[in-house]
Amino acid sequence: MQSDDVIWSVIGHEFCSYKVKTVTQNFCRNEYNVTGLCTRQSCPLANSRYATVRENEGVLYLYMKTIERAHTPANMWEKVELSKDYSKALEQIDKELKYWPNFTIHKCKQRVTKITQYLIKMRRIKLRQEPKLVGVKKKLDRREATRERKALSAAHLEKSIEKELIERLKSKAYGDAPLNVNESVWQTILDREKSGKEKERNAGAQLDMEADETDGEEEEEEMEEEWDAEGGEFVSDFSGDEDGDLDDLSDLEDIVDGGLGAEESGDDQSDDDSSLEDQPPRKPKPTAKAPPRKKLDKPGRRSPRVEVEIEQEMESVPLTRSALANW
Repeated sequence: MQSDDVIWSVIGHEFCSYKVKTVTQNFCRNEYNVTGLCTRQSCPLANSRYATVRENEGVLYLYMKTIERAHTPANMWEKVELSKDYSKALEQIDKELKYWPNFTIHKCKQRVTKITQYLIKMRRIKLRQEPKLVGVKKKLDRREATRERKALSAAHLEKSIEKELIERLKSKAYGDAPLNVNESVWQTILDREKSGKEKERNAGAQLDMEADETDGEEEEEEMEEEWDAEGGEFVSDFSGDEDGDLDDLSDLEDIVDGGLGAEESGDDQSDDDSSLEDQPPRKPKPTAKAPPRKKLDKPGRRSPRVEVEIEQEMESVPLTRSALANW
C-alpha cells in the first residue's frame, strides 16, 4: 500500500533525483510538477491524488492521477484535452476537478494561463520577419579547414609525383618498356603528345594562311601602283566599226518613223483639219542606246623583266713570235 508521508520523508529530507538545491529554495525537475518547486503539496511522487497541465505541439492537456490506478504505472495518468479557448479551458478544469483540493485547482488554472500567454507570444514572434540566428560551430569549421588543407597538399604531391614519373618515362630513364608500368599510363602519354603535335600543326597552318593573305594583298597593291605610275588606260570592248553600225541603224529607224508620221499627217489634213487639233501629239520613239562600255580588267601579275646580255666574239688571229715576245 502506498504511503505519501513515508515517500516524502525519504525524498524530501534525504535524496531525490529530481531535486535541484539552491541557496534560497529547492526546485523540482519532474515534468509532471505543477509549480516547479520541491514542496510537500507540489511533489507529484509524494501525492497519490495529483493533477497538472502540460502542452504538446500547441495543445493543452490536463493530466490527473488517482490512488486507484497506483498499481498500474502505465495507466496511472488520465489525459484530457483542453479547449483552445481560454475561458472554456478554465470551465473544463472546474468540471474535471470538481471535488479536488483548491490548491490543485488554482495551480492548474495558473499553469493554463501561463502556457496560453507564451503560446500567443510564440505566434507573434513567428509572424515577425526577423533574421534567423544560426550557431557557429568553430570546432567543426576548424576541423573541416584542416582536412581541406591536408587533401590539397596530398593532391599537389600526387600531381608532382605523376609529373616526375611521366618525365622519366619520356626520357626513357627506365628503358624503352618498363615492366611495372601500366598500359594506360603509356596511352595517356601518347595521347598527350599527339594532341600537342596537332595543336602545333594547326597553329602553324593558321600562321601560313595569314602570311599568304597578307603577301597577296601587298602584291596587288604594288601592281596597282605600278599600273597607275605607267599611265595605263582602259579601252572599250567595242571597236569603232561596231559603234558606226549602231549609229547607222538608229538613223534608219528615225527616218522610217519620220516618213510614216508625214504620210499619216497628210491623210488627216485632207479628211478633217479639226481632228488634228483633238488628237494628242505622238511621242517620238526613243532611239536605241548603245550598251555600256566594259572596262578592261587590270592585269593580274606582270611577267618579270628579262635582261638579255649579248656577247660579241672576235675572230681569233694567230700570234706571231714578235707578238709573243712583246706579250
